[in-house]
Amino acid sequence: MTRVAVAGAAGRMGQAVCAAVEAADDLELVGRADPAFGATLGSVLFDADVVVDFTQPDQALGNAREALDAGVHVVIGTTGFDLAELRSFAKGASANVFVAPNFAIGAVLMMRFAVEASKYMAKAEIIELHHDRKVDAPSGTAARTAQLMDGEVPIHSVRLPGLVAHQEVILGDVGQTLTIRHDSTDRTSFVPGVLLAVRRVADLPESPLIGLEHLL
Repeated sequence: MTRVAVAGAAGRMGQAVCAAVEAADDLELVGRADPAFGATLGSVLFDADVVVDFTQPDQALGNAREALDAGVHVVIGTTGFDLAELRSFAKGASANVFVAPNFAIGAVLMMRFAVEASKYMAKAEIIELHHDRKVDAPSGTAARTAQLMDGEVPIHSVRLPGLVAHQEVILGDVGQTLTIRHDSTDRTSFVPGVLLAVRRVADLPESPLIGLEHLL
């Protein structure tokens, strides 16, 4: 039984992760850290094997450092923070860190297809669309996709109420275009990927490890 604590437990993703952990036979929810509950991360760490972080960009690094110092593995879904800083203190820690800009299996496939297509098409651009409460732009998914693709790939960000998480990669060449799109219409789309990471984080081949594609 893997014991799991969730940081950002009062948020929409935090609530979805808590419910999924409680429903899993091999996982136990041992803590919900969130200012809304009056519970700090430190108050739930002592019972946990793994912390799942869905907080804010200015909190994720501090949470990861605190968890690692306590010997607790970390799964991070928060985006918009400095990965280089994470690497600087995560390497050599006794616990592991896994980070994914997107936990939806379809989004990982969209990124994979876009990377492959960019080898053969002349140019590409990315349009990413998210709910209006998302604080970082471009999204971590868009930034990761552009980083992996061939060539310079501009990113356009849209923030509107009614959206969840959507990304469109448009590739163009002489007389043709190719569009690759993924839509998350509900936050439950991220849950299977989060649970996969929770179950695998203790056995990562390296830490920190970035990207759900490494676990598929």
